[in-house]
Amino acid sequence: MHKTTLGIIVGNRGFFPNHLCETGRADILRVLEEEGIDAVIVGPEDTAFGSVETLEEAKKCAALFKAHADEIDGILVTLPNFGEERGIADTVRLSGLDVPVLVQATPDEVGKMTIADRRDSFCGKMSACNNLRQYGVPYTLTTLHTVAPDSESFRWDLRQFAATCRVVRGLRNARIGVLGARPAAFITVRYSEKLLEKAGISIESLDLSEAFGRVGKLSDGDARVKAKVDEIKAYTPTAGVPGDALVKMAKFALVMEDWIAEQGLAATAVQCWTSMEEFFGVVPCTVMSMLSNMLKPSACETDITGAVGMLAMALASGKASALLDWNNNYGDDPDKAVVFHCSNLPKAFFADISMDYQEIIAGSVGKENTYGTVVGRIKPGPFTYCRVSTDDERGVIRAYLGEGRVTDDPLATFGGYGVIEIPDFQKLLHHICENGYEHHVAANLSQCAAAVNEALGKYLGWDVYYHHHQG
Repeated sequence: MHKTTLGIIVGNRGFFPNHLCETGRADILRVLEEEGIDAVIVGPEDTAFGSVETLEEAKKCAALFKAHADEIDGILVTLPNFGEERGIADTVRLSGLDVPVLVQATPDEVGKMTIADRRDSFCGKMSACNNLRQYGVPYTLTTLHTVAPDSESFRWDLRQFAATCRVVRGLRNARIGVLGARPAAFITVRYSEKLLEKAGISIESLDLSEAFGRVGKLSDGDARVKAKVDEIKAYTPTAGVPGDALVKMAKFALVMEDWIAEQGLAATAVQCWTSMEEFFGVVPCTVMSMLSNMLKPSACETDITGAVGMLAMALASGKASALLDWNNNYGDDPDKAVVFHCSNLPKAFFADISMDYQEIIAGSVGKENTYGTVVGRIKPGPFTYCRVSTDDERGVIRAYLGEGRVTDDPLATFGGYGVIEIPDFQKLLHHICENGYEHHVAANLSQCAAAVNEALGKYLGWDVYYHHHQG
């Protein structure tokens, strides 16, 4: 996972006690170090107490941020006292950084309200936010209005903010590969390359014929091919799968990995149905599963915006994402459903997995041409879901997201599957259908919806519906 680096602005207002600034700065740096976050911050040799109050100090801090612009993922504004709000806003503006901003204010203590120890950060935070708003700078708030730097509440806020920063950095200038043409029947996964490009996400394409041509240049005895076969066997049990099918998967995996490296791709989407089976003789599921498991998300049916949702959550959580179908009701429980794919789910999603053939498509192209699925039941626990889509008519990128849990309710079926429960699920389903969203949804076995919501909505400016249960 990318290590987060924050630019730190220590707000100060001169007529407050100096010791508040000195101890506040030391406290925040200690907490950042303990949380594994790097800091870029002016020192006491540069400005008074290593804080920012005047225009000159704002210029010095901004210049330091500019010098480290390639490293800085976000800005943390910490207020050990009221803070000079204009100096804070000036620093952000003069730095030229377009990164997430977190505003933290340290609380007063009831027994320390004299002029010797009083902070007034409670009030100062409002002024700082007011100025940032006037300057057109979006910002993130801590859960509590005032919160001590070494509290668990602030540490949680900090982790969430770091996740938001990773999503913003990772999606801006992301390169996503589409391998093959959209399957003719799947107009549900149409998307606008131009809207994605405008948002900084570039799409690189490779035709299936080129991929098959590259596969054809690899011999069965190639050392890389043999090593990849071994890697596949170590990844999932392959009992009953023909050896020639494993060799085809290994060659296809090498072609994909080389293409990903050549083009610097963060995620991919692959044509499968039914060209891969008819003209190559395996399904790409295992190869895609292995990529997703390594946090290189790979989506079915050339679903590029599905891959964007997978990538966003993988960046936020540091865990593998999958692409699923909202597939079946679960009995008559309105808050439960069956999620499913054939499947290319990452190994991290399963308690036990095995390789099999694709039962749905086998009837039309023959069982022998459909080996390579990774099947099993999704392990129970919390999960986050996200769907990204381009709305060409409105000219916006939109998304919905939220959290639920994977249950251990009984279910006998095939493929990669699980039973999920989401509060007010029927409201979410109405939102999906009313707004014409796709049947695919990205999923991640973590709780990262809040961080992804901030990243996509507040900082990337997408139209986001956060399905938040008020119960």
